This record gives sequence, C-alpha cells and structure tokens, in this order.
Amino acid sequence: MGKVYLVGAGPGDPELITVKALKSIQKADVILYDRLVNKELLSYAKKGADLIYCGKLPNYHTMKQDTINHFLVRYASSGKVVVRLKGGDPFVFGRGGEEAEALAKKGIPFEVVPGITSGIAAAAYAGIPVTHRDASSSVAFVTGHKQNNQQEDEKWESLSKGIDTLAIYMGVSNLPYIREKLIQHGKSRDTPVALVHWGTTEVQKTVTGTLDTIIDIVNEEKVENPSMIIIGEVVRYRDKIQWFEESLDKKSFMSEAL
Repeated sequence: MGKVYLVGAGPGDPELITVKALKSIQKADVILYDRLVNKELLSYAKKGADLIYCGKLPNYHTMKQDTINHFLVRYASSGKVVVRLKGGDPFVFGRGGEEAEALAKKGIPFEVVPGITSGIAAAAYAGIPVTHRDASSSVAFVTGHKQNNQQEDEKWESLSKGIDTLAIYMGVSNLPYIREKLIQHGKSRDTPVALVHWGTTEVQKTVTGTLDTIIDIVNEEKVENPSMIIIGEVVRYRDKIQWFEESLDKKSFMSEAL
C-alpha cells in the first residue's frame, strides 16, 4: 500500500510553498496537479514521476472529481506515493475534504499538508491586512458561487452584518449578485472593495473601489478570474502599505533602463 499526500501549493508565488509540501513533491511517484498550481513546482518532482493534469476552468472540468478520487485510490493501492497538488490550501475550497473522505472509505493512508490560501496571501500582496486592530476583528472565507435558496439569503445577511472582512473566492462572474446581496442586507454602498487578479504572481493586478462603484471599475479594467475579492474597511490600508506591485513596477523600470 502506498500513501497519498493532499498538498497545498500556495497562492501562486512558488517561494510561498511550505518545506513539507516541497518534500512531498520530491518523493512522489505520481503528482495530480490543478490549473492554478505554479508549474515551476513540478520541476522539483523526481525523474520518472508521472505528472497528471486535473485542472478545472470555469464551467469546464478537465477531469471530474470522481475520476480524480479513483486515480488517487488506484495509484496508492498499487504501492505508489501520490501527491494531490492543489493551489492554495487543500481544505479551503479545494475539495480536499471530499478526497480525504474517498481515501478514508477505501482504507488508503493519507496526509494533509496545508498551504497558504489566496484569501490571505493575495490580500497581503496587495497591501491589505485581512484583520487590523482598528478596522477588523473578523474575517470570513466565502465562495462566490450563487445558490438560489433560503439558506443563501440568510448567509449573506450574516456576512453583511456580522463579519468585518470578506475574502471571496471564485466570485468575479457573480460580483453584481454579491454586491446586491450585501447592500440589500445593510452593507454601506461606501464599503471599500478590492479585486486582486493573479495574486502573488508577477502579473498581479489590483483594482479598488466601493460597493457602489466596483462593478463599473471591474468592467472597465477587464478583471477576470482568477481573482480574490476583498470587502471591508481594511481595503483602505492599501493606500499606505501596498508594496508588491510597486516592487514589480520598479523591477520593470530597471529592466527597461538596462
């Protein structure tokens, strides 16, 4: 019997991967990796390791979840060390919990290797602290997928009234709906909003506005997925402490000068 490692690859910058995650990649016989995993990390795989792409695009799944589960069980059952490499953290909207359940059901040994999730990292690289003593004592990780039921409405009411900072994943296409629900349940139209596109990478781009203005700004700037949406007063700190995109601008300027 082999073993499966459910590994978080971090948010995009390959240097943000953990030491334990990197060691898992180096000893794997098989690596099943997702679309948002930085491909540079695959260069650490040992010679002869099987690299299997499982990436998903919005509304298009290269490999269905049941098929991924089947491969994890199959390879581990044949005695191989298997790494399931996921962007961010495997248990934060990564379906890692479902994969762990499938492995446990079949009696397959597995280990979870947490990773840095984009809800924290993309915000930090944009100069936005998701918590701050003067502005936010609570943060919620939220999926931006739309569901039409009573629980969905209750969820947005709780988020609007009870949470200081919202970090919303996979929400760009539903941003008008998210905005509508938050305002409907009492969030001020002046609440600051940021979208961080390809956070922590060299093509990171951040746009900011308010609930009242953000739709027009996103359309004008043509912001698409993958992007993190950060909503709350903490977004105002970006004006003072943004650092990463400024460093990219300086690096680009120096390259042009040379």
